[in-house]
This record gives sequence, structure tokens and C-alpha cells, in this order.
Amino acid sequence: MGANLSCLEERIGLLASWMHAAKHLVVFTGAGISTESGLHDFRGPDGIWTRREKGLPTPSQDFASAKPNAGHLAIVELQSLGKLAFLISQNVDNLHLRSGIRPELLAELHGNLTKVRCTGCEFRMDRMEGEDICPLCGGRLVSTVVNFGDPLPARDLAEAYFHSRRSDLFIVCGSSLVVYPAADMPRVALDAGARLVIINQGETPLDRAAHLRFYERIGEVFPRAVARLKELMAGKAG
Repeated sequence: MGANLSCLEERIGLLASWMHAAKHLVVFTGAGISTESGLHDFRGPDGIWTRREKGLPTPSQDFASAKPNAGHLAIVELQSLGKLAFLISQNVDNLHLRSGIRPELLAELHGNLTKVRCTGCEFRMDRMEGEDICPLCGGRLVSTVVNFGDPLPARDLAEAYFHSRRSDLFIVCGSSLVVYPAADMPRVALDAGARLVIINQGETPLDRAAHLRFYERIGEVFPRAVARLKELMAGKAG
């Protein structure tokens, strides 16, 4: 189903043209977008689950030292250009918010290490040392991070489904698309008629359904595609 283009520059140009034409562009990110910030993914060649399955030790994650990389910043550039309708992320590392993504354009399906929520009124706030009582209702504050078996945050999940259904271009960056219900989103977008683009070094269950597939690093692809998009937009403006 994917475009039969062998040249990376041709594929980047096609992605830029699709972004230019898109009316409701949605980006979906997984742990793979943060590997260029020094964090490990889960199912990549040296991912955390991959290493565990091989009986190898799993390295600790230094979230505090990690900084947004070129992939994160390219998504922010889409936001600045007015082309980003919504961003759905499986990541808990806070790098999207640190990069400058507006909170109202972001659904963090698996939570955020730096945030807590109230079990009573669902109020969210930055994690503060020793703070365990909600300032609004007096309820208990807990981490927003979703553990295995926990339900996903209802508001984020509803927004993710809403924007996936509305999307005409759905771009996956750095996800193996095997963790549900988050991995439902590109399927929902496809069913709604969206073009699906996957940028991921490992294989995914939706590779054959993708209209455009990149196995290169996100940093090799997405910043260059956004730069080409800016050229297209400048040409239209001119």
C-alpha cells in the first residue's frame, strides 16, 4: 500500500507535500522519538524489553538529564506553522511539553513522570516534594503514570480517539504499535480515510497498511520534512 519510493529525499518530499495539503494533521509518538535524547525505547534492537528477553541487564533511564531533540522540535515547528492539529504520545518523559508543545494540543496516554493527579476531582498539577493532598478538593494526589493493567486517562483517551477520527494525515514517530489501546489510534485514522505515515526503525503491525514508510531515524526524516514544508508554505505565500 505504501508509496514505492526508494530514495529518501523523494519520500521526504512526498511527506512534506502531504503535510502541506493536510487539513487535520495528527502526530503519534512512542519511545523511539526519545532515543536521540539518550533514553531507551522498549522494542528496538537495544530496547528495554528486547534486552530483558535476551537475559541482558536493563539500563536505568536518566529522565532528568534528557533534553528535547530535533524530532521533538520539528513537531513544535509544525505547531508554530499552524499545521499540527493534535499530538498523541505514549511517552511519560515530559519532553514534548518541555519542547514547547501547548498542553491543549497534547494527549499523554500513559501519563507524565512530572505530573500528579487527584483521585477525587482529576485535577492535575506539577509534582511537588511532599505534596499529597489536592489543593482543590482535598483528595489524594497520585502519579499520572499509567502502569500495566491500569486504565488510560479518560480525557486524554477521548481526545486521542476524537482527533484520530478527524485526521486526514496521521504520522507515527517511534512506536512499535503493539501496546493497546494506544495503538488503536492509527487504525482509527485509517478507517476514517487518513493517510498513514510510519517513521520507525523496527517493524510494526501496520507496515503494509502505511501509505509511506521510513525505517530511518526520526532525526534524519522529520526535521527535513518540516523544513521542506516551510519552503512549500513560503512558496504559496509568495
